[in-house]
Amino acid sequence: MALPVFDTNLSDEELDAMLENATRATNFLKAIGHEGRLMILCHLVTGEKSVTELEELLSARQAAVSQQLGRLRLEGLVQPRRDGKTIYYSLTDDRCKRIISVVYDLFCKQN
Repeated sequence: MALPVFDTNLSDEELDAMLENATRATNFLKAIGHEGRLMILCHLVTGEKSVTELEELLSARQAAVSQQLGRLRLEGLVQPRRDGKTIYYSLTDDRCKRIISVVYDLFCKQN
């Protein structure tokens, strides 16, 4: 993977775009930078889960799971779907799967 080489002669528009991308990346990393949220995302990588399923998988209280899901929803990383009284959550796009895969390879995979 080639890393970008930054030109010192960037225009104001290019610098603004770079700052906007850095802000988006920082918000994404902050959202996944909490063990509870990271664990939720790890479980959602395998598919949609209800809040109750997540509570059981995480051995956590509903209030704690809901709070973390709220933050992930605010950051646009998960999306809810209601079916009667049950709310299911899924990942909004492939970014989390890609990051979780790297985190798994770096920290969890047995060599």
